[in-house]
Amino acid sequence: MSRAATRPVIRLLQASLVLVVAGLYAGTALAQGTLERIKETDRIGVAVANERPYGYITEAGELSGESPTIAREILRRIDPGIEMQGISMDWGNLIPRLNDGDVDVVAAGMFITPARCEQVAFSNPTYVVGESFLVRAGNPLDLESYEDISRNPEARVGLVAGTVEYNYATNSGIRASQAPLYRDFRRAVDALVEGEVDAVGLTSLTARSLARSTEAADLEATPQFYPVIDGEEIKGYGAFAFRKEDEALVAAFNRHLDDFIGSEAHWDAVEEFGFAPDMMPDKTAAELCAG
Repeated sequence: MSRAATRPVIRLLQASLVLVVAGLYAGTALAQGTLERIKETDRIGVAVANERPYGYITEAGELSGESPTIAREILRRIDPGIEMQGISMDWGNLIPRLNDGDVDVVAAGMFITPARCEQVAFSNPTYVVGESFLVRAGNPLDLESYEDISRNPEARVGLVAGTVEYNYATNSGIRASQAPLYRDFRRAVDALVEGEVDAVGLTSLTARSLARSTEAADLEATPQFYPVIDGEEIKGYGAFAFRKEDEALVAAFNRHLDDFIGSEAHWDAVEEFGFAPDMMPDKTAAELCAG
């Protein structure tokens, strides 16, 4: 082949190489886009569900709870200038609005489940916890497990739409008529106070927190228990949720979480919210997503 004949081939190869390199850079930019934007703007959108003690906005408008407290420390390690902008929303909207780009991370103590792993990417967990019911003082129907409710056709348990408690109830054989759904935790508690339900299914920390509040002085939390599904005890592992394409942000979070979770500084930071060393997680997000 003559030199003149080879020039078009060389130019074609060069053009192809440029396209390949450009594609690689574009893919990298896409994967790291959110992290880089957060660093450049010093702003990150953080979603909570106003569930104490996991993630909520105080009357002063400040983000508080276990998840925002840990996120604040992790973000400081990523870039000291990053500030969190908190948005409160109904639990059922957390994942949809995250994936729509309204926020960059869910800091609501969300449990890692295989079903949720299909929709979002999780950090490694920051705690493990069991379940409890919030009931009226004295626990009139003696409800201490979902099986207790399924065995009592008169018992009704209030559930918050989108939470794992709905799965626990249905897997325990509780009929839909016994398990009304509510948009948020406040509505579910109001239903209990007004006698619409006999219990509200919650994590043990949420139930204890609500029972201690002055607004719920006539309510109490039942002892912690672990729901049993298909003969296996189910424990709740809470973590941060991200969009699946934000691999760089998830990696940065996990890198610093690995150094922080379980340290003395970690437990000191979340002690006020009821978290303690006996809640140290023993599984990774990958293990939990695999079921």
